[in-house]
Amino acid sequence: MEAREATGTQSRTERADFQATADPALMEDADRTADVKLLSYKELYLLWERQQWQTQELDFSRDREDWNERISPEERFQRMHGLSSFFIGEQKVAEELGPIMRAASTEDQRIFLCTQIADEARHVRFFERFYREVGVLESDGLSEMLEETSQHLNENFGRLFDEMLKKRTDRLSAEPEDTEALVEAVTLYHMVIEGMLALTGQHFIMDFNEREGTLPAFVEGFQNVARDEHRHVAFGSVFLRDKVREDERYKQSIQRILEEALPVADEVLSPPWAPEDDDDWELFGYSLADTRKFAGTCLMRRLKVIGLQ
Repeated sequence: MEAREATGTQSRTERADFQATADPALMEDADRTADVKLLSYKELYLLWERQQWQTQELDFSRDREDWNERISPEERFQRMHGLSSFFIGEQKVAEELGPIMRAASTEDQRIFLCTQIADEARHVRFFERFYREVGVLESDGLSEMLEETSQHLNENFGRLFDEMLKKRTDRLSAEPEDTEALVEAVTLYHMVIEGMLALTGQHFIMDFNEREGTLPAFVEGFQNVARDEHRHVAFGSVFLRDKVREDERYKQSIQRILEEALPVADEVLSPPWAPEDDDDWELFGYSLADTRKFAGTCLMRRLKVIGLQ
């Protein structure tokens, strides 16, 4: 099945309220011009207030039937790569946002980043509820569940989160006035981890489940997670555009971290069992080439709006 491009028909779950986040990847105008309107930090905060949701409102009873009775053991194992990447990823980014928030230079930026910390914590609880109520794993506590599901990740995931991102946030913890480190951290967090990896994975996972008619409550919750992350990426876009316009050296900082991070992020997209150097290899009807094309299109739109294209 040919994947839907960012420029083409969107998944049914990508509703109009995704457009309200002002993520440049959802703007067709960004293919033609960098001069598109982005929401201000205050407007993004107000949007956060309007887009609230609760994990406890989701009913996973149908999802439990799907997972245990309709989805084969082999398919469950294959799905665990994507699920684990998101579950662990949400926990790790929630931990690393504090130094970024404290290093932000304006009160409006810090207030919005506080909402993002709350969002990431809610995303962790969403996955915890899904895992527990559907019966994905038998671990009792959250820490034990995170440790068990981490076995489904590849080593490049650790390089991206535990080495590259943590290096920048540790730097900001020690020297919050280091604006270049802040620009690098926002680029890595908002453009690469959320903008490329998370939103690409969400697009294909939601599309596959809708096509198969499986895990309806998960899809509903994951749609809310994706909408939150489009809003986060919108923050990263306006922040980095402001910095590029402020000083040319910040453009170089963005380019430097992208050159370092993109090859690692590309490997994170591949499950541990995927054959090397085979872009035509498919999982659930989508090839690695499909996912890379989608992620690349979204990134190029964002970079153009920021001022790097």
